[in-house]
Amino acid sequence: MSPYLAPLRAFTAGFVDTVGFVALFGLFTAHVTGNFVLIGASIAEFHGGIIAKLIALPVFILVVALTHLYVTHRQRRDANPIAALTLFEAFFLAAFMAAGLAAGPFTNSDSPVAIATGMLAVTAMAIQNAGARTVFANLSPTTVMTGNVTQIVIDVVDLIATPAKAPEAKTRLRKMLPPVLAFASGALAGGLGYVHVGFWALLLPLVAVMTTWLILRSAVRRPA
Repeated sequence: MSPYLAPLRAFTAGFVDTVGFVALFGLFTAHVTGNFVLIGASIAEFHGGIIAKLIALPVFILVVALTHLYVTHRQRRDANPIAALTLFEAFFLAAFMAAGLAAGPFTNSDSPVAIATGMLAVTAMAIQNAGARTVFANLSPTTVMTGNVTQIVIDVVDLIATPAKAPEAKTRLRKMLPPVLAFASGALAGGLGYVHVGFWALLLPLVAVMTTWLILRSAVRRPA
């Protein structure tokens, strides 16, 4: 696969997660388990938005399950589902942007329209997460960076202190470092973008997703 795919997908996840967090009262859309921490914080000291955080995980689970069923169905027919999954993600990301533009900025974290808008983003990121575990399994993770950062630190230490492990460490670093940097860039761009242009900022990750789709389509059409 193209070396640009993982950074593009990581940039998208970092961007969308940040916009969701800022615009929707601390809702994590890609790193959904982070919502448990915020639910606990809300119990200790009410901050609002607890309904969306409670709903996010079951929505995420349902979409991941449906996505996996779709991938399995397509693979049984000897059809490649990768490009279609990317278009599905783009559709829900565009719907997230459209809903935010139509109804935002939100003032009530528990309003039905705010919750529905958040679930569109959760759906887009659930599709990306499911793809990361199936059709993009050969890429490094692009939505949750904790594991990547841990492995990068271990590989840097091995690179310095254990010469015998250096070749393997270099290979992993080349694979994992670009997505981590892209995720961080996406998070920064998402925060700055939302501050300056609101939900219009989501055009940038939408372009990243469509660029991913074009790369995949080009790869499929390229003769062997």
